[in-house]
Parts: sequence; C-alpha cells; structure tokens
Amino acid sequence: MLARLGIAHLAERCVMHMSSGEAKRTLIARALVHEPKTLLFDEPSNALDIAAQFQLRETMRELAQIGLATLLVTHHVERDYSGIERVIMLKSGKVLADGPKESVLTEANLLALFDVNVQLHREDGYFHLF
Repeated sequence: MLARLGIAHLAERCVMHMSSGEAKRTLIARALVHEPKTLLFDEPSNALDIAAQFQLRETMRELAQIGLATLLVTHHVERDYSGIERVIMLKSGKVLADGPKESVLTEANLLALFDVNVQLHREDGYFHLF
C-alpha cells in the first residue's frame, strides 16, 4: 500500500519524523491494508501545506476511482473535492441539506449553515467563496 500511494520510501521512517502530509498518507496506507469498503476522513487537510493538500485530494480521487466509498467531514467547502457526488450539511446535529453537490452548495445553504453571507462562484468545477 505504501508503494501504491507513492510513499514506499517512508517504510522505515518513524511517523514522528514525517511531515503532516507524509503521516496522513501513511495512515491511509495502513487503513487500506485491511481492504475497507469505506474510509472516513475527518478534516484531512488541516495542517497540510498546499502541495500536501493537492496530494491528499489526488489520493482521495484515486481511491474513489477504484470504488472505495469516502466519507469526508470538512468545513472547507471552497476546496476542490471534485470526486464528491453527494453533500450532507449538518447543523446542530441535524441535516440541513442533503443531495448532489451542485444543489446543496448554495449561498442560501451556506448562510443557513454558517450564519455568514457569502458569494459563491463556480468556475471550472471549483467553488469559490467571497
């Protein structure tokens, strides 16, 4: 799994001596050894630099392409999660909105969720918040 994720060179390195991005990819590899049907990512891009964020998103895309279900918990709706098909917005433990990304990620839903007026712009599959 380390080789599959492009991190075979980390096999002998202690996780404590890895960057945040390397450690996260190592943890993904460890989870994949058990051949799960689903992976849960809880705020996976926190503490990652831009390059590591791109690597993580590419890894998540590749996992989705091989049929692995991915559950992503994030507050960063403006990031590129192009492989995501369904979005569920939760507020105070209740479902605020549920459906395809394009119909759920709206200015009205973001206002209801975060209590902040935002302008949402979509370009080339990306969502931009202002």
